[in-house]
Amino acid sequence: MTTNQVWIKYHLDLQKFIISKVQNNTIADDLLQDTFLKIHTKLHTLKDDSKLKSWCFSIARNSILNYWRENNKTIEIANLETETASDITKNEHTEQDCLRGILSNLPKKYRTPLFLSDIKGLKQQEVANQLNQTLSTTKSQIQRARKLIAQGFMDCCGFVMNEDGNLVGEIQEKENCKVCN
Repeated sequence: MTTNQVWIKYHLDLQKFIISKVQNNTIADDLLQDTFLKIHTKLHTLKDDSKLKSWCFSIARNSILNYWRENNKTIEIANLETETASDITKNEHTEQDCLRGILSNLPKKYRTPLFLSDIKGLKQQEVANQLNQTLSTTKSQIQRARKLIAQGFMDCCGFVMNEDGNLVGEIQEKENCKVCN
């Protein structure tokens, strides 16, 4: 499939999704352009065309999150994940389904600092101050949360860690998923 075919098929859905998150047509157009630039440069890496729609929405969601982080805006990840899931075919099993389950199972002492740091974009020292704890404790909790998420994907969907420390693999069918099923 070409980028033009993806554009024809999904650009209106992606545009509506992005506008619903940023509430500004100009910013939404910029984010849509950014999304399709990423789609164009990475389309050759998509192994399963049946996952194209969820893959495109994941790229759009990441573009939105990057926009919020860069502009120090606060968002609630739960709202974004829930609304993203409704925009993606409900019968399709995606990484977001697994991530939602993995995040909900994280102990609060790990989930909160991870959210403040990685989603809200606060510096780790700011997170430590906000949680009234030491910087080393905050760093440990964030690192532990990231490891638990990676382990969750390995347990849930059979992902593996490559030699560079990156998760690799394909999402399994929902009935084989230990977190989502």
